[in-house]
Amino acid sequence: MLIRVEQGKGRKDRNAMLSPQLLELLRLWWREGKRRGVMLPHGWLFPGRSRTDPISARQLHRAVQEAADVAGIHKRVSPHTLRHSFATHLLEDGTDIRVIQVLLGHSKLETTALYAKVSTRTIHAVAGPLDRLMALMEGKMPDG
Repeated sequence: MLIRVEQGKGRKDRNAMLSPQLLELLRLWWREGKRRGVMLPHGWLFPGRSRTDPISARQLHRAVQEAADVAGIHKRVSPHTLRHSFATHLLEDGTDIRVIQVLLGHSKLETTALYAKVSTRTIHAVAGPLDRLMALMEGKMPDG
């Protein structure tokens, strides 16, 4: 599922991915919040201290850091770290970098390349041209 983000970072419009599993979790969150009276009928999905205001950037940053601590991640993280991780995981799963560029809303491919870090594990898994030639000569071509 795609969500339309209007006036995102850099005042750009873009599409963001939302998995069916996350959509279901958000629906449960919404129902539970309404049941507890935390969320107004037409209010924010993530209300701030006042139910009429959205969560603040500072509150969101704190929530991400707390989630990282619970997950045993001891690096400094922020909501922006999630964008970098998203791009890196898509790249490592074989998604074309131009698709990642569109999903992140970048106008320049170079910007996306800065986001998407390639892990050492991925680099080691790549078969080089000489590896392919040797495998071909030996009659066994590696996958990829």
